[in-house]
Amino acid sequence: MTFVRMGNSGLKVSRPCLGAMMFGTADDAPCGEAEARRIIDTFLDAGNNFIDTANIYTGGQSEEVVGRAVKGRRDAVVVATKGRGPIGPGPNDQGLSRVYLTRALHDSLRRLDTDYVDLYQCHFPDPGTPIEETMAVLDNFVRAGKVRYIGCSNFSGSQIVEAQWAATRLAGTPFVSLQPRYSLVAREIEVDILPACQRQGVGTLVYSPLGGGVLTGKYRAGEPPPPDSRAGRVRPNNRINWASSMLTDRNLLIAGEVAKVAAELGTTPTAVAIAWVLGRRGVTSVIIGPRTFAQYEENMAGFELTLDQEVVHRLNEVSRPVA
Repeated sequence: MTFVRMGNSGLKVSRPCLGAMMFGTADDAPCGEAEARRIIDTFLDAGNNFIDTANIYTGGQSEEVVGRAVKGRRDAVVVATKGRGPIGPGPNDQGLSRVYLTRALHDSLRRLDTDYVDLYQCHFPDPGTPIEETMAVLDNFVRAGKVRYIGCSNFSGSQIVEAQWAATRLAGTPFVSLQPRYSLVAREIEVDILPACQRQGVGTLVYSPLGGGVLTGKYRAGEPPPPDSRAGRVRPNNRINWASSMLTDRNLLIAGEVAKVAAELGTTPTAVAIAWVLGRRGVTSVIIGPRTFAQYEENMAGFELTLDQEVVHRLNEVSRPVA
């Protein structure tokens, strides 16, 4: 098992990170607790140590499932969660303010049934709160022992720099991680965000390496999405919007090349897409978000696959971002 440091910190994490967005306890949860526990136990038993969730995933059920699953081996697991999303109708029920984050962390610790979070992340930016306030309260969490490291998600390069500068001015705790979207169909972070992370000592745990499922080969132009796919489970209007933005000619061309490579290598498009992301410079860990155990196994195969330079060049060329 290979472990890597998260940014300029001493925190060591596995290259695969298990995303718990689908896990829940309700009957209508995308992945029920029994299946989720099977996935988590298999992941940890294989020697991996990194699990990511958030306070708003499945209405808080995801944190509860993760908390129960790691209970017997809490100190061996790096538990990451996030706060920012809405938890009520009030004006202070979302954001990155001191009021919201204090309440959100307290609730996350309760659901996770733990005294501390290894990595606490700002889920996405909050233009309504000064970054100094956010960084100050996060530093307080670290000093109180409730949080060990802090990070952010979906921040731009300039927002990362502003946060790090604020931490320096406050003599506080800087971010050690960023959670950005990254895949063969979403390479925008290569321009500014990845270089900013490298300069600022920020590691990356990238999400959506399968491009929202586009790179798995399950979607076809002009055809409705499979009923058991993520797109197939959303409301019809949202499905139409998703298809118009994701099932573009460019994305389907990229997915076709991924499928060709997979056939040549005797593997799956899923494994190829994950292996490509894993091999990119600046990527620390790759988040997978399985809904079933079969999906988990297919995803994990990507961490055992090494693409040769000719294949990488083919994928780089077909997915080259439009200027």
